[in-house]
Amino acid sequence: MNHKVVIPNAFTLANLLLGILSLVYTMDGNFRLAAVMILLSMVLDGMDGKVARKLDVASPFGKELDSLSDLVSFGVAPAILVYAAQMYEPYGIVGLIIALIFALCGAVRLARFNILNISTHFLGIPITVAGPLMAIFTLVSDHLPTLFFPVSMLLLAGFMISNIKIPKI
Repeated sequence: MNHKVVIPNAFTLANLLLGILSLVYTMDGNFRLAAVMILLSMVLDGMDGKVARKLDVASPFGKELDSLSDLVSFGVAPAILVYAAQMYEPYGIVGLIIALIFALCGAVRLARFNILNISTHFLGIPITVAGPLMAIFTLVSDHLPTLFFPVSMLLLAGFMISNIKIPKI
């Protein structure tokens, strides 16, 4: 067994750990720290694939682990964060439904990404962009109108499952 494979998977699991911590901080009402955990997850997510390719240990297992981690860190955690911090009070059940739609569209986007194996572009906005955007919006929420959150969450959910071609950088 190639022990180098552990290194990129450690980055992926750290991404997942930060996503889970974001959920815990959201439950504790520490929304700023929850948003920061999502942004730190983004940094780790950007590193795991690069490390795997550099060490020549990219694998189907790593790809699946990455998607599962991304669903938590960039789908579920931002959805729950934005619901708790911005949409619970003014929107109630409607806000919850919007948050659920965001997380579900993120799951569909990741599943589609895994089976299409397109190397030239992304189909729809990556969940790794949508989730961190919602975290950033939460950090600057004092400067945004209340209606911004449900609208942006629905738009990003739709863009994640859209057929928009986004070039890979």
